[in-house]
Amino acid sequence: MSHRRLTLAAAPLAVTALVLAGCSSAASEPAAWIDAATTTAPGATNEAVPGAGLNAAAVLAANADATVVYDGDWSASDAVDIALDGATATSSSDGVRVSGSTVTITDAGVFRLSGSLEGRVVVAAPDDARVVLILDGADIAASDGPAITVSTADDVVIALTGDNTVSDAASYPDGADTNAAIHADADLTITGTGSLTVTGNGNDGITSTDDLVVLSGGITVDAADDGLRGKDALVVSGGTLTVTAGGDALKSDQDGDDTKGYVWLAGGTIDLTSGDDGVSAATDVVVTDGTVSIVAGTAATAADDVPQGVAAGVTVVVEGGDIAIDAADDGLHSDGSVGIGGGTLTISSGDDGVHAEQRLEIRGGDVTIAEAVEGLEGVDVAISGGTVSVTASNDGINAAGNTASGGQGGMAGEADTGESLVISGGTVTVVARGDALDSNGSITISGGEIAVYGPTGGGEGAVDANGAVTIDGGVVLVGGSTLKVPGGAQTWVSASASGSAGSTVEILDAAGALVASFTSAASFDALLVSDAGLVAGDSYDVVVDGTTTAATAGTGLTTGMGPGGAGGFPGGGGGGFPERGPEGRPDGAAS
Repeated sequence: MSHRRLTLAAAPLAVTALVLAGCSSAASEPAAWIDAATTTAPGATNEAVPGAGLNAAAVLAANADATVVYDGDWSASDAVDIALDGATATSSSDGVRVSGSTVTITDAGVFRLSGSLEGRVVVAAPDDARVVLILDGADIAASDGPAITVSTADDVVIALTGDNTVSDAASYPDGADTNAAIHADADLTITGTGSLTVTGNGNDGITSTDDLVVLSGGITVDAADDGLRGKDALVVSGGTLTVTAGGDALKSDQDGDDTKGYVWLAGGTIDLTSGDDGVSAATDVVVTDGTVSIVAGTAATAADDVPQGVAAGVTVVVEGGDIAIDAADDGLHSDGSVGIGGGTLTISSGDDGVHAEQRLEIRGGDVTIAEAVEGLEGVDVAISGGTVSVTASNDGINAAGNTASGGQGGMAGEADTGESLVISGGTVTVVARGDALDSNGSITISGGEIAVYGPTGGGEGAVDANGAVTIDGGVVLVGGSTLKVPGGAQTWVSASASGSAGSTVEILDAAGALVASFTSAASFDALLVSDAGLVAGDSYDVVVDGTTTAATAGTGLTTGMGPGGAGGFPGGGGGGFPERGPEGRPDGAAS
């Protein structure tokens, strides 16, 4: 499969605002869904922006616009009525044909459907037609296929008024072209102030083979397989969407065009429960706003061996919204790169919290990995802003995955295979039973407030790299176990001092003045602290809950180990942690 790969070098963005491609004048379109501050004026570049290209504006600009019909593009006053009545229906419109329990709409226009139908509604209009279906207290139940089928039209709108229900056949033949309760071979927009309950008994809930856009309305979908599927694009900008799916909850799977096959969550309240992935895209997943809750594959009947909260073939970008994920496998996963620039993310996962096969960068936002085997993982991991909190049963933040490295975590004596972990800003807290910060290549810290804790024994390092560990800035606290002697412009102090979660740690200079202070997030047997206020060769007191240990800045560690020799920091050695399998995980599972 061929995918567009966004380069991380600077690239001009000839956009000042991004909107969906409407089907009429721009005057009827809402304001841009991405704040203009996240874009670049024509002719400018992103050279000064870290990770230019891994932001919503750049990713969406590289994709084809999704087609949408806005509420201002049509009028309910133009509607002609279709009265549904059991196994038949009536209408005065020449553009409506009724044959038994099948209602066929053959012309463009606005049609209001009300009542109950044990049958099907089919749209077979001209290829350039816009058809608006106002569901006004409609109950449509089909026993032999989709309840609503769009076979031909250009754009179709389903507008919701009152409470509406749609359900389809219990099963479909293998290879059936139409296999959803609502199936459209056209661009489909869903809007309105009412509700829609869709039961996809035989396969999917709502499918468009082109673009599927949800603007508003209260939509509940229960589907045997996928919940909502927009083959070319799936966009949600408002409304309340509740999906229970045996397969993927939200999906876009166009893999034949690098500018399509994406999912954009731009607003609304979205609650997803899935047997497979919560959100799945052949190319990109972009989140710029909304309240999103995902439970992926945690049920005993999960259909996918590795259900992920969010899964993308090329890029995942999060720049807004409030997102909670509980996934059986990775929380956020990209076969390419992940960029987080805003929003609130809370993730519990059965494997990695956030995983990128290429670059993973965090520029802003509030990221909490509440539970994971490995918290953050990518070939190159860069944190320049935001608040990051990681709790992991193995490595906390892991730069691994180059072909030469085989994806293994770093251990003393292994070769530097080129991966990088760079922290230049933000607030980072890591509590890990494996290495808190781990790189098969290098680790560089130049800014931010960093507190990382590894195990108090067991051979894992709080900070572990095959290459250089460099501290050039920031406020850094390392507690718990082995550590390479850091290089760089900023010195450090280390001490054999024990504490527990909630302990107060203070660094005092020779005159008793406070240089730095912390409240520990985990137990530790020894500490290393680096701060701009420390002076190499000067004497300091490390005070833990009132107990003082003397230290001299820049001394007390040997290369690759803590002051206690082979056990790392004093108190190293056996830590009571499970014997680790081939990937370093307690259960021996591969990543």
